[in-house]
Amino acid sequence: MTFTAHSIKPMVIGLTGGIGSGKSAATAIFESLGVEVVDADVLSRVVVEPGKPALLGIAQHFGPEIINQNGTLNRSKLRELIFANADEKKWLEALLHPLIRQETERCLNAATSPYVILSSPLLLETDQAALAERIVLIDAPESVQLARTSARDGVSPEAVSAIMRSQLSRIERIAKADDIIVNDQDLAHLERSVNKLHDEYIRLATTRDHT
Repeated sequence: MTFTAHSIKPMVIGLTGGIGSGKSAATAIFESLGVEVVDADVLSRVVVEPGKPALLGIAQHFGPEIINQNGTLNRSKLRELIFANADEKKWLEALLHPLIRQETERCLNAATSPYVILSSPLLLETDQAALAERIVLIDAPESVQLARTSARDGVSPEAVSAIMRSQLSRIERIAKADDIIVNDQDLAHLERSVNKLHDEYIRLATTRDHT
């Protein structure tokens, strides 16, 4: 399904969920329906591509060993440095977050579908939520999150649990969401749930355009 370009800014739907909830699968279904998606994870990599000012700043701050031989950012090395030092993590966030925000807003404003998805695992933990008019949560029981992530990434349930503890709790996410898709069944169930919300978002976007 294709849409004609809008003369006004499209409605922004923020999409988030915990690890193993099925955010990527849900986002892919929205895309298959012709909805444009702005992925904050992708943009966080774009702003540190070779030749970008942010990468130069990171190299000047952390030293040349933070850059791979091919000129790209050594992400694993950077993760080690910032997880071991809270001040360094704050420095990096102060550098990158405004750049990611700027690129996110540019992409959202350029979208031409009636509504656009802003997909971000940290949507509710950051000021990104302020960019969204509605928030849809891809939710799953913690036992499902554990099983999916362990199978997908080949890591222990204990390691997955540690990641989950570092994120917002399921209860906190549910409290902040406008719409919730419980993704605890198969892909067909997820597709039906996304399609139902898609119809509602098209209705809301159309109503909004004429008010």
